Amino acid sequence: MIRTRGETVFSYINVFILSLISLSMILPFIHVAAKAFSSEAHVLAKDILLWPKGITTISFEYVLSNKQFYYSFGNSVFIAIVGTIISMALTVLAAYPLSRKGLPYTRFMMLLFVITMFFNGGLIPTYLVVKQVGLLNSLWSLILPTALAPFNMILIRNFFMGVPDSLEESARMDGASNLRILTSIYLPLSVPALATVGMFYAVGYWNAFFQAMMYITDRQLMPLQMFLLQLVTDEKSADLVVNDVFREVTPETIRAAAILCAVVPILFVYPFIQRYFVKGVMLGAVKG
Repeated sequence: MIRTRGETVFSYINVFILSLISLSMILPFIHVAAKAFSSEAHVLAKDILLWPKGITTISFEYVLSNKQFYYSFGNSVFIAIVGTIISMALTVLAAYPLSRKGLPYTRFMMLLFVITMFFNGGLIPTYLVVKQVGLLNSLWSLILPTALAPFNMILIRNFFMGVPDSLEESARMDGASNLRILTSIYLPLSVPALATVGMFYAVGYWNAFFQAMMYITDRQLMPLQMFLLQLVTDEKSADLVVNDVFREVTPETIRAAAILCAVVPILFVYPFIQRYFVKGVMLGAVKG
């Protein structure tokens, strides 16, 4: 396929703009990593840019020596895994019936879901509901109130609507129930969309901290992002004990190391899901 001059120029402009956007996201991460691996003297002198100087791992040893880090890390892993499973189950169970043409009042029910994307009960009413149902100081308070995202449900619903009706009709002729049709036809065909939405949920649960600030007061139930927030805002809040082994650690390198420890685990998931992103989102957005 031969491109015109205008198409070629447009492609180069796109590459240039996207490269700048990518650099704006990658360079801060590299800068933080350089700080985390640099010695105290170079960090205090503020001469660290994109490459570590006086390479050392003592800041990571400092962070990993804190028991609170392991409590918080385990809490975040539990929230991300269990929350994603519950959210995906609710999303699929809501999207499948709403994608069926024979279901009455589908438009009205979809309207109810869409309204929640723009309006919610408010901060104080939500807190009161969580308190009344006994979820305060519980990891479930970080999962159940946000278990279903209407946007993600709409993506899965639109994907289901793109599945040929002939597949469902042939399955019904063989006596398959709705549950069997969902598990044997729709879910296997929807792996790209499910993987994409699952990643959305997992990253959302992993990065959430505002709900923990409202609902969690027990330090052992603190998720990793809340631990990181307290560490970034106040180096004393993490209860890290300074001793002779860590005499060369500065608060700035501690924060950088903690940020890396919080970001790296979720980054390992991306290579396994990345190939589904574009396909899953595009297929789920074509048909409305």
